[in-house]
Amino acid sequence: MPFSMSLISKLPKVGTTIFTVMSQLAAQHGAVNLGQGFPDFEGPEELKRALMRHTFEGKNQYAPMTGIAALREQIAAKCLACYGHAPDVEAEITVTSGATEALYAAIAAVVRQGDEVIVLDPCYDSYEPAIELNGGRAIHVPLRASDFGIDWQALSDALSPRTRMLLINSPHNPSGAVLERSDLDQLAAMIRGRDMYLLSDEVYEHIIFDQRSHASVLAHAELRERAFVVSSFGKTYHITGWKIGYCVAPKALSVEFRKVHQYLTFCTFHAAQHALADYMASGSTHHLELGAFYQAKRDAFQSMLVGSRFRLLPVHGAYFQLVDYSAISDQDDQSFARWLTTTAKVAAIPVSAFCEAAPKQRLVRFCFAKRDETLRAAADRLLNL
Repeated sequence: MPFSMSLISKLPKVGTTIFTVMSQLAAQHGAVNLGQGFPDFEGPEELKRALMRHTFEGKNQYAPMTGIAALREQIAAKCLACYGHAPDVEAEITVTSGATEALYAAIAAVVRQGDEVIVLDPCYDSYEPAIELNGGRAIHVPLRASDFGIDWQALSDALSPRTRMLLINSPHNPSGAVLERSDLDQLAAMIRGRDMYLLSDEVYEHIIFDQRSHASVLAHAELRERAFVVSSFGKTYHITGWKIGYCVAPKALSVEFRKVHQYLTFCTFHAAQHALADYMASGSTHHLELGAFYQAKRDAFQSMLVGSRFRLLPVHGAYFQLVDYSAISDQDDQSFARWLTTTAKVAAIPVSAFCEAAPKQRLVRFCFAKRDETLRAAADRLLNL
């Protein structure tokens, strides 16, 4: 008799991610893929050559669990230069296998059965599954529909004695909104005296536009004492496939973070860590030029869509453009995104995929981290709608 058992899913609401679904649909229908958030161009040549060199020099076995010292030293130097805070190289910086691993490890480190974690919708789709897998409950607080800023009254109302963590993301995926220093001050005042932690997803930290500066939690002395701050080399250096990120947190939090990390991935791509350390130590200003680089792409893509029936929302950071398609269709955003991919041959991501409840606006997200010819090919098709 065949073996059978009753399997109860720990993530019954989770299927294949919308990013995978839309990328597969784009491939099937020959669509220009502006859905999944990855560049279709290469990272710096010097960085790739450094990777090859370290691979041939034998950096192919396990790296130290916390990350190689040279890379952690460069991370500390960058934090000091950008945010005026130098985290302790040995105790407060952990290199991870991508930012998603760092987000998961931070949640697993402190969230216990029955704890509540506040997430601000729309939010990245990995947040809630990580919370649920660790026995917590995600409390969804919608951002303001007008500008995707924090609804302070709604956030205050959501805080409870069970609140264990608040998760913020700036520059924001999918909207491109950015938090200001005044927002961090208001947040600090709101959670002061509460036994809760902050998880700050700052993977787009260097992609910020219009003479704005990134308000990092690392630059806020009060907040960083209770925060895990996560960033991504993949986003900064156009190498998303290398899957290398890092987490900066105070020593006590890093101790708990590393307990999870060492049994989750243990360590991260060894040769790539050396390549990144070399590239950063060489005096590269790549990260400082990233905002201007992507602002030019934002401006070009917006110009290409002049005359279309889409309404383009403001974008202050990250590399995504939200568009309102109300003048084109009254379909829900999931249906519209599928139609756009299969019929108009341009893939996008529906914003409802980032939300607990579908937003009232009809919005989809385009990724403009693409070559100019890719953006032009997509725009030509979108102008015909």
